[in-house]
Amino acid sequence: MKAISMKSIPLKDVFIKQGDGSAALIKTGTAKAARKGKMKNVNHAAYWFVLPFVIVFAIFSIYPVVRTFYLSFMDYKGYGEPTFNGLANYARVIHDKFFWRALKNTFKIWGVNIVLQLGIAFLLTVIFSDIKYKMAGLPIFRAVYYLPNLISTVSVAFLFKTLLDWQHGSFNQMLMAMGLMKTPVNWMGTVGTAPYVVSVLGAWMWFGNSFIVLMAGVQGIPREYFEAAAIDGSGRWNTFFRITIPLLRPIMLYVFVTSLIGGLQLFDLPFMMQGAAPGTMGEPSGSLQTAVMYLYKFGFETHQVGYASAIAYVLFAIILVFSLIQFHFLGKEDE
Repeated sequence: MKAISMKSIPLKDVFIKQGDGSAALIKTGTAKAARKGKMKNVNHAAYWFVLPFVIVFAIFSIYPVVRTFYLSFMDYKGYGEPTFNGLANYARVIHDKFFWRALKNTFKIWGVNIVLQLGIAFLLTVIFSDIKYKMAGLPIFRAVYYLPNLISTVSVAFLFKTLLDWQHGSFNQMLMAMGLMKTPVNWMGTVGTAPYVVSVLGAWMWFGNSFIVLMAGVQGIPREYFEAAAIDGSGRWNTFFRITIPLLRPIMLYVFVTSLIGGLQLFDLPFMMQGAAPGTMGEPSGSLQTAVMYLYKFGFETHQVGYASAIAYVLFAIILVFSLIQFHFLGKEDE
């Protein structure tokens, strides 16, 4: 093939490689025509398959978020025309002591819940990830531990409201028959016990999910690390804190952040279990009234939709701040 001088080639012309390894010069116009021909052969049918999901997602997810943000600046009762009132709703939230009390209740319930939930999940992870005393039947245990997560929250609430009934509940009768107490305890009608009962029930329902996620992270760690630690005589807890925990940092970040988001949005379990005794949970100072229940009160009971929308975005900002704090402390790399 005749040598081609680079000086004689226009900048818009290109080389193409031939089958025998040689190169041939073609004009840019020809290359563009080839690319256009390929573009005509692209199948656009996939967009039509994705379109139904995009439409449903936009209507039921994106639009409500945008609409709620718009209504947070309005005086709106759910009917009629909204009236713009600026930042009045947000100022009202900031000065609303009952909202902050409900948020405090939320943190109390979530705090006890997350300690029990992750504590049990980590304990099971230590037991099932130990290569010295490897336990058989891990898939069966994972299925059993995950079962409470599959039960409807409404069913769990009604079940335990019946079991914990202070007059006729089986739990009080069992404790009294065992001689552990002489008089029945009003578990759900006492401010000092109701939040912790909900926390324990929440931990029981969701620890299986955290355990499965943590075990998936452990199984992704190379086994050579654990084998080397066992050869060096490292104990179970030393291996867990020196090898497992540092390598589980991304998984732990995921579990903590998702638990925080779900915990601060807690609604269904305390809502279904409230009202066991008048004056303890139905009022703004009730120990089971969470931030989302407080939002529900204004959005669907008193029809102050603008104020409820402002509460929703204040709660979103609080969740965002705490999530960023967790990202800062758990997401940074080890130095």
